[in-house]
Amino acid sequence: MEYGAIDLHKKESQIRIVTTAGEVLDQRIATTRDRFTAVFWGRPRMRILVEASTESEWVAQHLETLGHEVVVADPTFAPMYSERSRRIKTDRRDVAALADACQRGCYRAVHRRSASQRTVQWHLNVRRELTDSRTRAISLARAITRGAGLRVRSGSTASFLVRVSALDLPSSISETLTPLQRQIAILNEELVTADERFATIAAQDPVVARLTTVPGIGPITATAYVAALDDAARFGRAAQVASYLGLVPREYSSGEQQRRGRVLRSAHPYVQSLLVQAAWRVWLSKDPRTAGLRRWAQSLAHRRGKNIAVVALARRLARILFAMWRDGVPYDAAHTRPTRTRGAASIAVDVAAPA
Repeated sequence: MEYGAIDLHKKESQIRIVTTAGEVLDQRIATTRDRFTAVFWGRPRMRILVEASTESEWVAQHLETLGHEVVVADPTFAPMYSERSRRIKTDRRDVAALADACQRGCYRAVHRRSASQRTVQWHLNVRRELTDSRTRAISLARAITRGAGLRVRSGSTASFLVRVSALDLPSSISETLTPLQRQIAILNEELVTADERFATIAAQDPVVARLTTVPGIGPITATAYVAALDDAARFGRAAQVASYLGLVPREYSSGEQQRRGRVLRSAHPYVQSLLVQAAWRVWLSKDPRTAGLRRWAQSLAHRRGKNIAVVALARRLARILFAMWRDGVPYDAAHTRPTRTRGAASIAVDVAAPA
């Protein structure tokens, strides 16, 4: 069997093919479908290793249409580069290490998101950019009015333009703010459209609809959660989901000493932040269905502080959502229970399966 590897880059990529006779073919080509077709079309079926990156999915799909087996590997898996010198780094050395790892089977394949959830993730990314753009525009408008000795009343982002219009602005400030006001108005309209799209997704996707039965979890959070995990079956336990989303603390332990730090860096920081926001909504809620969650979080806050308690509540929500997805059941407050593990300083949460 032939083996191949590609060191992918935005404009040009380095390719190595190792034939069944042991011949090594190196080539640098433009990162385009036409060039990949010219190199790999008509060759015997081979296993090709590429690192996970922005371009990796479309490249993998294209190579698979040409009849090859493609492995998208985790670039942080150190043994994959065991033969590469750390002192000298070039694309040819990188692709040689990848080809060697492909032959030896020394790699860790990443999960490749389904096409439907990849599209949902693109919509989520666009919505997040729209939200961030509106936030920046509002912050700048507030700074300008404050610089003129005026204050915009507090309120929701949706009513910001109304509150600005209520101010008695000098003509120079009003002219300065006009482009920002137009931008915010357009962004408001686009965000309304985006939210309607996610409401439709929540209504049509049974998993997302089920997750929104949890108080504090709306269509955006539920959709982002499902898009991040993609397939619940690839996680064995709820604790693995919490770790995957970066909702567990870093640990620096040795011997008898046990030290924990801030939460882990996540591959999905947006989902992480959405779950923390959902935890704050539960914390402030008066919904009787969240009474048990609030009591648990408040009890933890007395010992560890409010911020730690809210992150722990976000972790608990992540585990509850996973259990609901795995078991195919809606939210039921009676089926959640806190469990202490590894001493009083650490609290994990299990979700009891419904009877």
